[in-house]
Amino acid sequence: MINWCHHPKICRAANVLHGQGVVAYPTEAVWGLGCDPWSRVAVEKILLLKRRSQAKGLILIASHIDQFAPFLKGLDADHQRAMLVDYNKPVTWLVPDNGAAPDWIVGEHNTVALRITDHPIAAALCQLVAGPIVSTSANPQGLAAATTGLRVRSYFARGIDYLTPGAIGAARHASEIRNLITSEVVRPG
Repeated sequence: MINWCHHPKICRAANVLHGQGVVAYPTEAVWGLGCDPWSRVAVEKILLLKRRSQAKGLILIASHIDQFAPFLKGLDADHQRAMLVDYNKPVTWLVPDNGAAPDWIVGEHNTVALRITDHPIAAALCQLVAGPIVSTSANPQGLAAATTGLRVRSYFARGIDYLTPGAIGAARHASEIRNLITSEVVRPG
């Protein structure tokens, strides 16, 4: 089994993320575009590539719940435990925005979207940058999400700063989106 945290191409991708770059990488069901969520420059580049409004907000992924600590302040332990339940599919949680997330991540919402990824490459990127990264599907608005690196290249050519190796996971659909407080399913997965 490959230890992706030591793979030179994944380490390079993490360096690109640290340098305000945009990286394409595989996730559980589709390829994603990611960047440092604290870099407005990098987030704006993703929004431009996707032709997506900042108002829609963006998902953040992490390899472990502890990487979401700033966004979870004020949540009780039961809600935090709910984020760790295994649904046998990727689940993105809409967590009440406590003011820790930048406006360009939250958009027009009063929640921030958080997912703990179990994809080995996506998780390795989070481990290497020691925190969450943006994770949005690798596709321009209105087109199907990329399921191969080749499709990512056809969509964005030289618009991204780095494309990792790897393949998507076994999930059949993009992550389910659930409201953490109400348990309402906002988007089936």
